[in-house]
Amino acid sequence: MGQKTVTRADLAEAVYRKVGLSRTESAALVERILKLMSDALVRGESVKLSSFGSFHIRSKSERIGRNPKTGEEVPILPRKVMVFKPSNVLKTKINKSMVGTEK
Repeated sequence: MGQKTVTRADLAEAVYRKVGLSRTESAALVERILKLMSDALVRGESVKLSSFGSFHIRSKSERIGRNPKTGEEVPILPRKVMVFKPSNVLKTKINKSMVGTEK
């Protein structure tokens, strides 16, 4: 299985090729979409992309963790984490792409 990472530049290039905007406009569009998504998440809103998935912010409370080397207990402070839940359409696509590639 390939280990390629899709970057902002790759997304901008795809917009450039499919939509026909200039490269500069395509890059600006990708940046604007990512900014809108991140701003919504910072405000605590969910972001749902149909046929792709949803991004949510979840609060985690304080808990006690353990240093694996020393065994010492340390408090882990409360924090917020982003969670991605793929849509059923995306799950199906991923699983169909795995058919025939398993050894």
